[in-house]
Formats: sequence, C-alpha cells, structure tokens
Amino acid sequence: MSRNLPDGFRAVLDDAIGCAEAARLVLALGESEPSLSARANPLKGAAPLAGSDTVPWHTGGFYLPERPLFAADPAWHAGAYYVQDASSMAVGTLAAYLRAKYFDSRGDLRYLDACAAPGGKTIGAIEALGKEAYVVANEADPRRAAILAENLAKHGAPGVAVTVGPAERFSALPSAFDIIAADAPCSGEGMMRKEPVAVEQWSPTLIESCAAMQRSIVESLWKALKPGGFFIYSTCTFNRREDEDVARHMAEQLGAEPVALPMELFPGALPGEDAHCCRFLPGRVRGEGLFIALLRKPDGEACSKKTSKKRGTNTQRPMPSLAEFAKDHIDSAGRFCVAGDSLVPRAHAEFAASLAAAVRPLSIGLRPAELKGRSLAPTHMLAMSSVLAAGSLPSAELDYASALAYLRGESLSDVPDGLPQGYFTPLWHGIPLGFAKNIGRRANNLYPDPLRLRLGADKLPASAPAPIVDL
Repeated sequence: MSRNLPDGFRAVLDDAIGCAEAARLVLALGESEPSLSARANPLKGAAPLAGSDTVPWHTGGFYLPERPLFAADPAWHAGAYYVQDASSMAVGTLAAYLRAKYFDSRGDLRYLDACAAPGGKTIGAIEALGKEAYVVANEADPRRAAILAENLAKHGAPGVAVTVGPAERFSALPSAFDIIAADAPCSGEGMMRKEPVAVEQWSPTLIESCAAMQRSIVESLWKALKPGGFFIYSTCTFNRREDEDVARHMAEQLGAEPVALPMELFPGALPGEDAHCCRFLPGRVRGEGLFIALLRKPDGEACSKKTSKKRGTNTQRPMPSLAEFAKDHIDSAGRFCVAGDSLVPRAHAEFAASLAAAVRPLSIGLRPAELKGRSLAPTHMLAMSSVLAAGSLPSAELDYASALAYLRGESLSDVPDGLPQGYFTPLWHGIPLGFAKNIGRRANNLYPDPLRLRLGADKLPASAPAPIVDL
C-alpha cells in the first residue's frame, strides 16, 4: 500500500529529525503497514503466550501476527488483555522507572494522566505504580471520558478516579501529584499509517494551533505538580513546534528542569538532541509515532493555593451498609474507606474528597454496590475489579457458547446444579465476565446493556478462537 503524504510534511520532518531519519520515516509512513500489539493484564492473571513476539520496552506487551475478531473473545471482554500500540507502552515503562529511581518504589504515589482516553497509557501507569497508588485519569471530551471509564473498569484496578473536563481545572489542586503525564492533543503525524484523516487534516496552521493549545495545557497542569515531581509530556506527532518547543516552553516559562531519559529502556527509539527527549519512529521501531519529554519541578517551589467550594462526593442515596458490604466482598477491605458511594484507598481518602470538589468526577474509586430497593446489589465494576474477594459470591464457569450468550445479554438457562439462588459470577477460564442472578430454573443476565455484544451469531465462530494470552 502506498500513501501520499502532505506537501510540506517532509520539510517539517527534516527540521525535526534530520534528512536521513526523515527519509526512512517517510518510506515507513508511505509504504509499510502498522503493527498490532496488546498488553496482558497481570491483575487478571494473564501473561503473554509462550513464544510470543514481545515488545522490547515493556514487560507484558506483545505483537500479534494478524488482527483477530476481538469481540469474539470472552477474554477481551473480561479485561484479560488490552489492545494498545507498542510505542505508547513506553510511558508506563517510564513511570515504573521514575517510581524505582526517584521515589524508592513508594506505593502511595499520586499520578495524573491528564489527557487519558482511551486509557492505555493510564493502564500502564496503574501497573507501574503498584496497588497503593492513586491514579487520576482525566479526559476533556465527555464521550471519550465514558470510553475511558469503561476501559479502566474492565482493567480492574480499584484505586482509580476518572474525571471529565479541561486541564485548567487541575490548577485548583496545587502541588497535588507526584507525577503528571500529558499525552497532549496534537496534529497526529504519528498516526498517518493508521488514520487517513491524519494525512487529510495536516497543515502548518494545524501545527501552530495544536502547539498553542499544548502550551496552555502544560501551564495549567504545572500548578498541580508537587515540587520535586515529574512531568511526562508526550505527543503522537513529529514536528518540533509541538514537541521540543513545548518542552522548551516549560523550561523557560515554568522553570521546569529537563531530566535525562533512560534510553537503555527504549531500544530502537531515536534520542533527541536534548537528553530529556526521544522519539519512537515507524521504520525504527515496531510501533507508531511517539514523542516523550521528561521534566521535573524544582524542589521547594512555592505554589499559590486556590480554594474551591466543595461539592463533595456523590451521596444522593446514602448507603450506610457499604462498609459492611466491602468487608464481605472486597479482598483486603481495610485498605479502603467509604467516600460517598465509592471505596477509595485509605491513604488517599482526604485527597479524593478534594478531587471531587475541584473537578467533575465520573468516579473517584471503586463503586462496589448500588441500591436496589432496600438492599445492595453488586455492580459490574466490582465483578471486573481485581479486589473482588475469591469465594465471596458463587461462580460458574461457562463454555464458549454460553459465554457469548451471556455477553449478548441473554438469560442463562443452563444454571449449574447446586448453584444457590442469588448473585453469582459467570467465569471464562476463571475470570469474571460480570454478574448474573440465579432465580431457580434460569439466571437473569446483569451484564450492562451498553457493553453487550452486538454481533450476530452468523459473524461469530462456532468454537472458541485461539487464545491471545495465557490464562
């Protein structure tokens, strides 16, 4: 396949990476096809299959030889793996490096992914920082924020908040985060192999517009970074205006200190002229375009605090028994405390309340239950969560046909003998798919309607497809 690249684009590349690298990149963008990669979810006990072609800069990342029908795989619906471009996995690798080198592997870090949808880079940070960290994933677009929340719930980590709104709102949380990552909206040059619109929309005017927006975003977010904290700036574009120039703006206007990247962790990536920058380039690596810069806020920098009127957490319907519900159904329930209708890591409870007051949260943690009449019913988020206590509810392993029927929202007529009436978890290779309720001869399907499998039976295989990950 040959793609026509925009007029003037080659000159931009020559300026950013030099003529030789630009020639190789132009060839890759114009003539080669993108790779397909995914990451296994350790929270669900998944790992790459033995002999997988692994991503060299990320443990758990692997390449797929061809695109399967993911919708036909119950393991995908269960969150056992997440499809993500290999280059983007580098941000999680960098987060793990920062935690180990600069924070003595502390587990109580606070991390903000400021431009987070659809969620792959957030998942990388969650896995990198450990179960005691509190990760906030923000997205400005409400529709993309809903997809972000869905993907993070499927991944299963409990200590995650999802917010929706512009980055400017985080200026109301001064010195709140140990690490901030901003994969800033950009002109999308790095996506030209995958998204034809990136070729069609490209222009010098778009570059300048994006660069102005990016400067505004990092300025707003800088106030929310703790002194001594780290800022990971990234884009999926190649040009200097959106890449090095924005990082330089942070240094010159905000006082950010450049921090050398650990290039030994990123084999194949192109080091920048400045040691705090690098690029992942098609033709050099098996992945799409990615620029990364690492900066740090000086220790002891004064931050002017802003106050905001607290809106509080969502407490429209009080649930006085939520703590008891958690004791019965949550593994290591003592790590969490109740905040409105959610459970948040105890070490971050005070901050979670501040977050809910300053920005618009879709969730501030794990919502394990909801009121149904006068009693509490487990939520789908709990079924997906890695902290659902084993054995706290009955379960039933499904065969492939039954798993697809469940994912389509159909009632389960073949209720296993001996299964008690009430809530239970249908399983696929031991991983919960959601909840159902046994009412005797059949089970009511509680799989959320927005997530249900819409493909007809004629488009689905008759038998289970080859596994993508080892369960």
